[in-house]
Amino acid sequence: MPVLQRPEAEARAHLLDVHRYEVALDLTHGDEEFTSRTVIHFTAREPGDTFVEIRPATLHAATLDGHPLDPAALDDNRLPLTGLAAGPHELRLDATMRYSRTGEGMHRFTDPADGEDYVYTQLFMDDIQRVFGAFDQPDLKAAFELTVTAPPTWTVLANGRTEQLPDGTWRAAATPRISTYLVAVAAGPWHSVHTEHAGLPFGLHCRRSLAPHLDADVEELLDLTRRCYDRYHEIFEEPYPFDSYDQAFVPEFNAGAMENPGLVTFRDEFVFRSAVTDTERQTRGMVIAHEMAHMWFGDLVTLRWWDDIWLNESFAEYMGYQVLSEATRFRDTWTDFAIARKGWGYDADQRPSTHPVAPAPEDVPDTASALLNFDGISYAKGASALRQLVAWMGEKDFLAGINDHFARHRFGNATLADFLDSLARATDRNVHAWAARWLRTTGVDTLTPTVTEDAGTWHLDVAHTGSRPHRIAVGAYDPDPGHPDRLALRDRFDVDVPADGAPARHTFPKAAPALVVLNDGDLTYAKVRFDAASWETAARTLSGLPDPLTRAVVWNAARDLVRDGELAPTAYLEAARAHLPHETELAVVQGVLAFARTQLADRYLPSAPSSPGQPAATTRHTALTTLTALSRDILRRTEGPGHGPEAGLRLTAVRAFIDSATTPEGIQEWLADGSIPGGPTLDHELRWRILTRLATLGAAPLPELHDLIDAELARDQSATGQEGAARCRAALPDPEAKQAAWQALFGTDAGSELSNYLFTATATGFWAAEQQDLLRPYVARYFTEVPALAVRRGPALAKAAGRWAFPAVLVEEETLRRGEQCLAEGDPTPALRRTLDDQLADLRRALRVRAAAVR
Repeated sequence: MPVLQRPEAEARAHLLDVHRYEVALDLTHGDEEFTSRTVIHFTAREPGDTFVEIRPATLHAATLDGHPLDPAALDDNRLPLTGLAAGPHELRLDATMRYSRTGEGMHRFTDPADGEDYVYTQLFMDDIQRVFGAFDQPDLKAAFELTVTAPPTWTVLANGRTEQLPDGTWRAAATPRISTYLVAVAAGPWHSVHTEHAGLPFGLHCRRSLAPHLDADVEELLDLTRRCYDRYHEIFEEPYPFDSYDQAFVPEFNAGAMENPGLVTFRDEFVFRSAVTDTERQTRGMVIAHEMAHMWFGDLVTLRWWDDIWLNESFAEYMGYQVLSEATRFRDTWTDFAIARKGWGYDADQRPSTHPVAPAPEDVPDTASALLNFDGISYAKGASALRQLVAWMGEKDFLAGINDHFARHRFGNATLADFLDSLARATDRNVHAWAARWLRTTGVDTLTPTVTEDAGTWHLDVAHTGSRPHRIAVGAYDPDPGHPDRLALRDRFDVDVPADGAPARHTFPKAAPALVVLNDGDLTYAKVRFDAASWETAARTLSGLPDPLTRAVVWNAARDLVRDGELAPTAYLEAARAHLPHETELAVVQGVLAFARTQLADRYLPSAPSSPGQPAATTRHTALTTLTALSRDILRRTEGPGHGPEAGLRLTAVRAFIDSATTPEGIQEWLADGSIPGGPTLDHELRWRILTRLATLGAAPLPELHDLIDAELARDQSATGQEGAARCRAALPDPEAKQAAWQALFGTDAGSELSNYLFTATATGFWAAEQQDLLRPYVARYFTEVPALAVRRGPALAKAAGRWAFPAVLVEEETLRRGEQCLAEGDPTPALRRTLDDQLADLRRALRVRAAAVR
């Protein structure tokens, strides 16, 4: 399919002014196709030629100003419009379109719990063409008027308020001028909760089968929504720009959420069916705040071209964490950002595929290139850069610049240069110079302290590897006199690290502190190191640091040391074993356990000693044993009735114990008994988690495991249950089970292709680190077959196949060789190529970490 090139978009934006779309969708034609009729009112500023995009199953008719166009002229997704005269025009398109099963365009889902059908749109980047014809680029904003014909039991949601007409069709209020990718429709027999706040209708919507779970959390969800809405109205001068605010939790959604004006769509895993930790509730709250920020930054003021998509996401990411911490009960959001989110940016920025936060225009020549940049750099690094910008220029001036930006570009389009100009008008600092250093460069800077002392004073020198200026806080800590296993803050002071040249030496009275922490408070984006004495103190007393955000900074530094081959993975595990049983911050426990389990155990440590002289303690099995022992420690600490943090810690420990189990003892009894002594309740999520681990371990004869899976699916006939069963069956250590799973993943029978979620579930079950001998023959098959799958099933499945179906657990030179050969000779699609590039970079790093550990 031709992708839109930037010069084409610029030429079309120069030629056309698009005023209004009238769109009529009919969703009553079965579960494979729907009809789409579109009228586009636009003006040509001068005579010329252009095209409109549409990807139909069948284009039945097209007329321009009443004159028929030949449907056969449709070239893939482009219908030529030639010989346009200057002046107003009306284009009509009548087509039949296909539903999607991959979360793109108009996605259709049948709920296995009750057989009900739901559809929703995800039109980001260039997928509006799958639903109706459009001049599909962000700077051709227009008003949209939608009518939808749906089955009589359905409710239709859209960007504006909807009403059902006497003939049964649904009509949505006309939108203000918005970009094509922001149009949204969601239809089905929704369970809905309606309320009003500040004179505006609010709604929450989910599948009927999830109604009890939404109702259980409805007050929390509405409270978060109201508080965030009110806080945004305190800091933004521009009022909320749309006529309603609906939040729909939709099935099989590829992203976390999408900021459609007036109708935000979320993945419906955020309607919690099972117990979750408070940190997971905080994450849901952050996503609510993030998407609401987009109503202003992204929807009211929209990028002109996709090279600035980072600014949409970075701004919403920053505001999501900040507003949640200011307006709700979730006060430690930046700790969660540090430990769970920031590593995403650090990892992406150290791969060959890294790119500037704000890429150069020539680096985003088309929509396919733009789609590749939805990564940890555009979200986590960009948000970190904005947080550093606020620390550098001050929040008052930053918000003044933001409000200037909204006022100048409301309902229009803007560029990074426009944004920086608005900030520059609000401050006397050189924002453009700052942006050149922070937004146009790649890589992660490293800050390293040198601590010396003499004659009753101590000195701090900060070495800087990189190209950016940093404003950081430095924390100096000493043992707490009353509690030798704890540390007390002696002093915290600001240090400016220049982009070039050595920072000034800092001299202080007294002896050197026991621990010096650079970037205390985590206000910048950089790797930090320790002087030798500080690391010895940190390794011994990390859990005794008084501030959870400081502890997160230290844990992140330890993580970077492991990834850079400067700290043995076993040393990280020893620190986790020593300190996590005393850690009170849920986000820190979850983040450290996740890194230890998924990276250290599964990738950085071999399954067996790599040489006769290497101790067995350096193997994956020992790491898993350490993690199960650590989990038991936390469970012992949290025995008894628990609520809030204690309950969350206990749930986290139970999950880690299950995932790290090397034998079925313990977890098999939990499943058989239907309970965990001391709690938590053995709900659906935990039962599937146990069953997945038992299947992976081959904990019983295959017929018995199949019976257990079938019985659990009968107990849980939900979509999540279907995914759990697929994951378990793919995890079985049996050649026939592996072949069946592989056929489900890569088979070419269009009638049986897996949906995006079932594909991911099957892939994650398939590649089990315990089964490397059984899986090794599939490495070559993967790299041979995945390029064709990416072509056949499109970008969303290509990314899923590159991320989840990649043989990551086989950390071997042969995997690397096959992958490099695929990139060189397999002609992967752009989405697949980028994902494979990143996976192979991580594989090379894992091989380096293993080699360093052996040395």
